[in-house]
Amino acid sequence: MPTTTNSLQVRFGGEAGQGVESGGAGFAKAVVRAGLYCFGLQDYMSRIRGGHNFFQVRVSEHPLYVFDDTLHLLLAFNKETVELHWRDLVEGGGILHDSTIPVPKDEMQERGVQDFDLPLYKIAEEQGGQKIMMNTAAIGAMAGLTDFEFERIANVIESNFKRKGTEAVQANLRVAEFAYKQARDQYGGGFRWKLKSIPDAPQRMVINGNQAFCLGAVAAGCKFISTYPMTPASTITEWLAAHSAKFGIVQKQTEDEIAAILMAIGASHAGVRAMTASSGGGFCLMVEALGLAGMTETPLVIAEVQRAGPSTGLPTRTEQSDLEFVLYASHGEFPRIVTAPGTVEQCFEAGYRSFNLAEKYQTPVIVLSDLYLSNSLRTIDKCAIDFNRVEINRGALLPYDALDRAAENGGYIRHVPTEDGVSPRAVPGHPGAIYITTGDEHSADGFITEEAHDRNEQMEKRMRKLERAEREMKLPIWYGPDEAEITLVGWGSTYGALREATDRLNAQGLKVNFLQFVDIFPLDEAAITAELDKIRRMIVVEQNYTGQLAHVLRGLTGRKANRRINKYDGRPLSPDEIVAAVAKEVVHV
Repeated sequence: MPTTTNSLQVRFGGEAGQGVESGGAGFAKAVVRAGLYCFGLQDYMSRIRGGHNFFQVRVSEHPLYVFDDTLHLLLAFNKETVELHWRDLVEGGGILHDSTIPVPKDEMQERGVQDFDLPLYKIAEEQGGQKIMMNTAAIGAMAGLTDFEFERIANVIESNFKRKGTEAVQANLRVAEFAYKQARDQYGGGFRWKLKSIPDAPQRMVINGNQAFCLGAVAAGCKFISTYPMTPASTITEWLAAHSAKFGIVQKQTEDEIAAILMAIGASHAGVRAMTASSGGGFCLMVEALGLAGMTETPLVIAEVQRAGPSTGLPTRTEQSDLEFVLYASHGEFPRIVTAPGTVEQCFEAGYRSFNLAEKYQTPVIVLSDLYLSNSLRTIDKCAIDFNRVEINRGALLPYDALDRAAENGGYIRHVPTEDGVSPRAVPGHPGAIYITTGDEHSADGFITEEAHDRNEQMEKRMRKLERAEREMKLPIWYGPDEAEITLVGWGSTYGALREATDRLNAQGLKVNFLQFVDIFPLDEAAITAELDKIRRMIVVEQNYTGQLAHVLRGLTGRKANRRINKYDGRPLSPDEIVAAVAKEVVHV
């Protein structure tokens, strides 16, 4: 069979602690430095040691938005990895493993799967002095199989191990180079998938959704984050904490999520751009305080990074099942804004835009992500994270000279009714801006009241914000041909799978396009109805059981999905699954 260059998908598998994640991330870094694009998918169990984990890296010369179900090479660090994954390999693919790990040779031969048996532990011990370097040997061997320039692997080894000293760097280099040569000489001629650097390719970056969101938050001037750790939102706190000194950010790890949101509300009330982050279980605890932010009209950003529930659910698995929850969480009614980025670029935008929206409308903004988007690695061009386009809009925040004038004209009134529902906001500390506000219903000057007139006035004032905000919300984004027989509708992290599925289906001769919702609430009913009216046959694709976006769209516009594609096993959706489901739909129609 002919050689295939720069189109490869490899899966690293083993127990937590065996270097699965570090090996996969290191390989991803090497291919990107070689001018290629990659997409890195993590799959891990909720335990520190043991359990089965894998890290999958897809490589291409072209931009990638998603993994797929094609597997060319399996790096098995233990027997369980072989048993779980070898049947996913394509004909001609192979398993790279240590000689002590058994493989089903007869079955593999029947399916055309190759056995790349190497003494990886022995190489690690003899060349590096420690068996723990086996994953370094495996990466070196993989580079040898694919004819990938050893210098690319060496460069990553040097950068990863330099903090441990020259001896550690040299030992790992010896291990990697020895394994590289053995794999190349023994098996390289029979493995047809090869990797080759792209000369003079521009520098790119490898980034995940949580990192991109943090960059946007920093660009927006976020100065405070308070959280209680909860996967998969924890890495937002970790990133901001790691860079807190550089960017002047106060980071607080609290005793629980109730304290976390209350601290963030307090910090925002004091005038700084503040946020909290959690997953669905932690957000449950924040709900009463969410209403406090709504009633007191305190700007607040909440990153809600979904995982599978209910209760503890699947702590390290992905899902899109919190949409309707965040739309209606907390008792009573108050304005909120909900956005759901679907790519790392959109995560960056959500990071800064959410703070602008929160202060402009003096209300909570919930950014809805999920585990898959939060930690999948993707190569992007550096210009995709453009700090120059970040604008700071602090809304109706009064400067001190305006407060000086207010003091001369009877004083500052915090919740004064306005035409658009947004009252001028003052940071505490100015003698002309001494005011109170409360979680009880209050009059315009912030005093508790039960009077019907005050209740109507303040309730209507707050809810008027939605009329203005819905005009600012982005319309859903179209991808694919204008005239299509089938439209796939999705939101959030399904973007990559839906985009690639759309391309594949059109290549097969079907007329399919894709509509992505990024802004979820509030939505302009007339504008969204007009967009949905362009659809002939609507298939809503979601990672939940009940079809929550489909419910929201039907409630808003009356348009019912012709069909729903739902996945809820905790694993991300692949383009292959969507293509297969749509193909069935076409047959049945």
